[in-house]
Amino acid sequence: ERVGMAGAGAGAGAHRGAAAGVQARARDPPPPSARRMDSGSGGLGSEDNAPTTEALFVALGTGVMALSHRLLYVKLLIQVGHEPMPPTLGTNVLGRKVLCLPSFFTYTKYIVQVDSKIGLFRDLSPRLMSNALSTVTQGSMKVFPPDEIEQVSNKDNMKTSLKKVVKETSYEMMTQCVSRMLAHPLHVISMRCMVQFVGREAKYSGVLTSIGKIFKEEELLGFFVGLIPHLLGAVVFLWGCNLLAHFINAYLVDDSFSQALAIRSYTKFMMGIAVSMLTYPFLLVGDLMAVNNCRLQTGLPPYSPVFKSWIHCWKYLSVQGQLFGGSSLLFCRVSSGSCFALE
Repeated sequence: ERVGMAGAGAGAGAHRGAAAGVQARARDPPPPSARRMDSGSGGLGSEDNAPTTEALFVALGTGVMALSHRLLYVKLLIQVGHEPMPPTLGTNVLGRKVLCLPSFFTYTKYIVQVDSKIGLFRDLSPRLMSNALSTVTQGSMKVFPPDEIEQVSNKDNMKTSLKKVVKETSYEMMTQCVSRMLAHPLHVISMRCMVQFVGREAKYSGVLTSIGKIFKEEELLGFFVGLIPHLLGAVVFLWGCNLLAHFINAYLVDDSFSQALAIRSYTKFMMGIAVSMLTYPFLLVGDLMAVNNCRLQTGLPPYSPVFKSWIHCWKYLSVQGQLFGGSSLLFCRVSSGSCFALE
């Protein structure tokens, strides 16, 4: 097991926190002068150039996903319990000797040795397609105009400010849930394509071929395995992040402070990192369910038990002390119990 809640967990939090911050700033009502400039000059904020702005977000997301694919790839292999290299003797922060598992960099070198450098980008296309679909979906959904989402200030009374943050969070929750449901089939394909590295399998070799195989073997439900824990994790993350950021911005950061706007612009980002550490088990369970019992080695005994449901998976990982397995890619040690008997 890899323990701790840094590394990949913080990286995922940074990614989701940054996305939440960008979306929040994008929905903040601009000053009148900016609105006049956008409507008069046809800038990026104008309705005429909305497709251009959306295309820029898709391109940015694609670049970030491509750059972070190695990290996510290694994290997934660790999540499913693939530890091909023996642990080494090291010391923890207290100076005690412990057995440490290979770090992200060591694991990356191992993948290069087995699969070459191209192997680090194994089956990147489904992830890029999933990210693009999710971005376009969130950009296309307009439950109500962005101007209706007012910026929270500590000048508001508690009832008014809570009403604003609930309205904003409800909007984000609807858009994220819909986008995740639409993109989840591609996420399942991506997960299964990547874990084929463990058994050197080639069952899933492309998006269209994978769609046909999943539908033939598992029918429509096969595309949505692991969706519920992912949705629950996203909802808990969103509400926790927004409410914490709201209380800090509205009641702890005074408007008279010269750097109040700067602090508020980064509060949601920092809260995103913190909350993502707590919601990591939802991500882990969802990813394990996506590859469980799919006729790949990593989804069958002895690599993994066959789980009846995501709740069964959660309980099993909890008993094994593995709910945060793979959350840390830099600081990791061998636990007293092992969830997957690989070798």
